Amino acid sequence: MQQPTRRMVIVTGALAAAGAALGRTPASAAVPGQSNGGVRVMPLGDSITDGFTPYPGGYRVKLWQLLAAGGYRVDFVGTQTNGPTALGDRDHEGHSGWRIDQLDTNINTWLGQSDPRTVMLLIGTNDLNQNYDIANAPRRLSALIDKIRAAKPRSELFVATIPPQSNSTLEGRVRAYNAAIPSLVAQKGSRVHLVKMYEALTTSDLADGIHPTKAGYEKMATVWFNALRSVPSSLVPLAARQTTAR
Repeated sequence: MQQPTRRMVIVTGALAAAGAALGRTPASAAVPGQSNGGVRVMPLGDSITDGFTPYPGGYRVKLWQLLAAGGYRVDFVGTQTNGPTALGDRDHEGHSGWRIDQLDTNINTWLGQSDPRTVMLLIGTNDLNQNYDIANAPRRLSALIDKIRAAKPRSELFVATIPPQSNSTLEGRVRAYNAAIPSLVAQKGSRVHLVKMYEALTTSDLADGIHPTKAGYEKMATVWFNALRSVPSSLVPLAARQTTAR
């Protein structure tokens, strides 16, 4: 999975007052960037978050549209940016070719820059495809979750199972890795939520055996949207900027 170079954009935003029915209140000010002034949400992961081949922006395009249609104002945040004009906010933290340990190395810096209210984490495909210490991949995921929770204890963290793959050997690894995620998430407290992404896709939704087609990414967007709405606080800003936990 390729790792294209992208310009760094530090993106945060503030939520203006909105309808009481959605329970929104103004967010604290953050470093300005590409933003529509909404709740800060970090799409975090690898090329599937980036939207690598054949659809730049990936699931983020349809998710943005669903959120906008639902009356939510969301500021996607991250140091990466890409996507079509249909994506109102192109910022994200999806790094093509990256494994869990590589996200772990950088996560505190990114969280400090973007100060997300909500984190959407989908990672592990490259650990499996690179045959990188596969047996300990769930343990690395657990450590990454702990680091995010320590840095942003008031944030809502959504952890997704990874999509299927066409290659039978890789698909076996995917199933074993995904099987470990539900019990792992269940141990992390009430602000960590399981997202069952694997069940939403089939190999017919893959463009190259690994990355989803446009239609596959749109299925992913619906899963993410429903997950976020199932935790209403994930779409409501915090009253004050978070600080790193001591």
